[in-house]
Amino acid sequence: MSRINSNVQSLIAQRVLGHNNRALSQSLERLSTGLRINRGFDDPAGLIASENLRAEKTALDAAIRNAERAEQVVNIAEGGLQELSGLLNELESLVTSSANTAGLSREELEANQLQIDSILQTIDRIASATSFQGTRLLNGNFDYDSSNVSADIDGFKINGAKLGFNDTLDVNVLVTQSAQIGGLFLSTAGNLDLATSTDQFVIELAGAKGARELSFASGTQLTEVADAVNAFTEVTGVSATASGTGLRLDSTGFGDDEFVSVKIVDDGGIGTAANIGVYDLDATDTAIADAAGHTDFNSTAAANGLTDLGQDVQATINGIVAVTQGVEASINTDFLNIEIILGTTGGNPNALNLGQVNALTITGGGADFQLASQVDIQGKVSVGVANVAARNVGRSIVGGNAYFLADLGGGQSLNVIDGDLNAADAVIAESIKEINSLRGRIGAFQKNTIGATIRSLGVAFENTTAAESAIRDSDFAEETAQLTRAQILVSSTTNVLGIANSQPQNVLQLLG
Repeated sequence: MSRINSNVQSLIAQRVLGHNNRALSQSLERLSTGLRINRGFDDPAGLIASENLRAEKTALDAAIRNAERAEQVVNIAEGGLQELSGLLNELESLVTSSANTAGLSREELEANQLQIDSILQTIDRIASATSFQGTRLLNGNFDYDSSNVSADIDGFKINGAKLGFNDTLDVNVLVTQSAQIGGLFLSTAGNLDLATSTDQFVIELAGAKGARELSFASGTQLTEVADAVNAFTEVTGVSATASGTGLRLDSTGFGDDEFVSVKIVDDGGIGTAANIGVYDLDATDTAIADAAGHTDFNSTAAANGLTDLGQDVQATINGIVAVTQGVEASINTDFLNIEIILGTTGGNPNALNLGQVNALTITGGGADFQLASQVDIQGKVSVGVANVAARNVGRSIVGGNAYFLADLGGGQSLNVIDGDLNAADAVIAESIKEINSLRGRIGAFQKNTIGATIRSLGVAFENTTAAESAIRDSDFAEETAQLTRAQILVSSTTNVLGIANSQPQNVLQLLG
C-alpha cells in the first residue's frame, strides 16, 4: 500500500486500542470496587435486580432491629409481671394466715392488713412505673379500645387484634348451641312425710366441687331442705330451690364440667308414694309444680343415683369456630385473639339462646410491632396488655357482688380484720390466674413470635445478601484474568499502532 491520506491500519489499531483500554478500565474498576455492576451501563437488568435486593436487605435489617426492640420491651414488661406474681403469692400467704382467727390477736391481724396495704400500693406503683423509654407498659396504655359493647355479654378480654390505619373491627358471636347447667328435680310429694317419726330421709348430693350426705327428719319443710342444701353450695357446687312438690337442684355453673348427682340412700318410707323420684332437667325447664306428669321420671335411678351434666356453649366468632368452656368463647387467630363471656341473665341471655350477638367494636389500641420487611397489616403483630393495677385485676363474683384486688385494702369489704376472707381468697386466686395468664401469653409471644421472627428474618437476610452478591459482586478470579488479558492486549495494540503509524513513511523512499 502506497497511500498516505488514509491509514486504515492505524484506524483499526486505534479502535482496537480504545476497546482494550475500556476493558482494562472496567477490570480495574471492578477490582478496585469489588462490584461487577457499578452503573447501569454494566448490566441494566442486573442493576435493577440488585437494587431491589438491596432495598429488601435494608428492610429486613430494619425488621430484625424492630424484633430485637420488641423483645426488649417484652422483657421489661415481663420483669414487672414477675414481681407482681411474687407479691400476689405473698398476699395469698397473708390472707390464709389471717383466716386462722382463733390463733391470732387483733394486733396481728392489723399488722397483716398493713402488709396487705403496702403490697397493694406496690402493685399499683409497678403497674404505673414499668416503662420503656417513658412509655408505660402495664397501666393500660397497650390495652385495646372498644365501643358499642353489648349489654348481653358479661365480659370480654382482647388479647390481640390487627387493625389497619384508622380501621375498626366488629366482633360478632353466633351461638350455635346453648349453654346448660346440670339440673335434676327431686320429687318428695311436698314436705317430708315419713313412715314414722324416727325414720330419716337420706340423700347423697354431689356436684363439681364435692359431695355431701344429708339427712332429714319427718315433717321437714321443703324450704328447710333447700336451705340445708344451699348451706353446702360452696362445698358441692349445687344449689336448691323449693318448687311445688319437690326440690329443683341446679349446678352453680354452666358447661360440661358441671353436674348434679342425687342418690336416695334412705327414703324413710316416703318412697311408697307414686310420684317420688328424680327427674332429669335442663336449662330450659321452668319451675315444676307437679312432677308426676313428667315422662322423664326415674324412680329406679333414685336409689342408684341419677346424674345430669351441663353443656358448654358452642359458637363462632367472626366466622371462626370458637373454643368454649361453660359460657366462655374464645378464638386465637393471626388477626384476632379474644375471649368473650356470654350472658346468662337479662333480656337476652345469649348463652342460652341461639342466634347472633353483636358483641363489640374494637376501635384501636394495643401494642403494634412491625416484624416484617413489608409495612402492611400482614407484617404487623399486635398484642394487648391490660392495666394490672389492683383496682382492675381479680374480678370475682361472690354472693352476687363483684370484687377486685383493691377490695382487700384497709377499710374495704375484703380486709383481713373483719372482711369476707373467703371472697378475698377467691379474688387473689383470680388475680394470680390473670397475671400468670398474661405472663404466659407474653412469654409465648416472645418465644414463638419474636424469637422465630428474628431467626427467620436472619435467614432471609443471609439469602437475600447471597442473591444480591451473586448478581452484583465481582468474581476476583475472573476479573484478574480479564485484567491480565486486557493489559496484554493494550500493550500489544499500542505496539501495533506504532507500526501502523510508521508504515506511511515508507513512501519517502519512493521520492528518493
